[in-house]
Amino acid sequence: MNATAITIDVSIEAPIDKVWDFFNSPKHVMQWNQATDDWHTPKAANDLIVGGSFSYTMAAKDESFSFIFSGIYEQVELHNLISYTLEDGRHVVIKFEQEDQLTYVTETFEPEGENPITVQKTGWQMILDNFKKYVENN
Repeated sequence: MNATAITIDVSIEAPIDKVWDFFNSPKHVMQWNQATDDWHTPKAANDLIVGGSFSYTMAAKDESFSFIFSGIYEQVELHNLISYTLEDGRHVVIKFEQEDQLTYVTETFEPEGENPITVQKTGWQMILDNFKKYVENN
């Protein structure tokens, strides 16, 4: 990670195996992977192994814009750690930790150069907050 890496986190009232499954299973990703209600993820694929890839289509519900968020896994440690490289070369590390009835998810990612750091941090945090809400309500 470079010095400008951004870190976001969330604590979820759920066991780590459920959090891991909901974070990585395409059927669940399609339910939570958006920052706001006017976006959705209509398509998701995930091969969660070292050297495997993921691809999530993120789209505006009014069909005005969509993009594919994808990368290649570098490290996968069950219920503990995921690291990957996005197709634009940026690195992401996600850590999972359970303490009592809470599971902590911490994401650290290298920012892209187009949008302000605060916008990127807010957007990624909103998605992670949406994930928390989905896990705790399902």
